[in-house]
Amino acid sequence: MAITNTSSTTPTQDGAALIGRVLIALLFVPAGWNKLMGFAGTAGYFTKIGVPLPEVAVVVAIVCELLVALLFLVGFKTRLMAIILAVFTVATAFLGHAFWNAPPEMLMAQKINFFKNLAITGGLLAFFAFGPGRFSIDKK
Repeated sequence: MAITNTSSTTPTQDGAALIGRVLIALLFVPAGWNKLMGFAGTAGYFTKIGVPLPEVAVVVAIVCELLVALLFLVGFKTRLMAIILAVFTVATAFLGHAFWNAPPEMLMAQKINFFKNLAITGGLLAFFAFGPGRFSIDKK
């Protein structure tokens, strides 16, 4: 029996999109959970690195990393969730990984994390452009 695919994607593309959503969510969801469980510590760290309104920033981070990332994972309003996560990830790169302000011993680590955030943003923009694939709530 042949696989019937009524969308414009192949089963391989749909599977790759699902795996991609899972891998991206694996980055955000545990980070959001850790922020939720360690709210005060995260707010203190945000204060230390100069994030404006650190408590509000922690709430925004938790919402993005938990709620938005879980919606992205299951493929609900995937394009919107991808854009929200992309904006959040770019903001995180500039606020949390400002390698140009890092002390010499942290320069390389912050530079790597900054550019990893930009690469993750690229993946999120691809989901915005091409959608979640067939294995998603959006396609049901």
